[in-house]
Amino acid sequence: MRVRPRLDGVAFIALAAAAASWAGAARAQQVSTTVRALAATCAACHGTDGRAIEGAAVPGLAGMPQLYLAEQMNAFKNGTRQATLMHQIAKGYSPAQIEQLAAYFAAQKR
Repeated sequence: MRVRPRLDGVAFIALAAAAASWAGAARAQQVSTTVRALAATCAACHGTDGRAIEGAAVPGLAGMPQLYLAEQMNAFKNGTRQATLMHQIAKGYSPAQIEQLAAYFAAQKR
């Protein structure tokens, strides 16, 4: 018969906290990877990480306010803001993805 060691309350809490921290870090990494993949689809027009090249006709997104970016994407999506391509592209994003992209680009340095 094998005897399992018992954890006292403090050890159990510490172990649970470590597991939660690891799971949170793994989830954050997954979210970050997913959002970076979404953002990469914008690079062809808006530049890598939203940094458009100097003199580009399309604006850079890096460092713009998150609320503004989300509002503009939603305006493209619902047709209240017209564009050559963005009104079509924006329709492919869910509200959660729009929020994630807005947060991502807002956090980038110009």
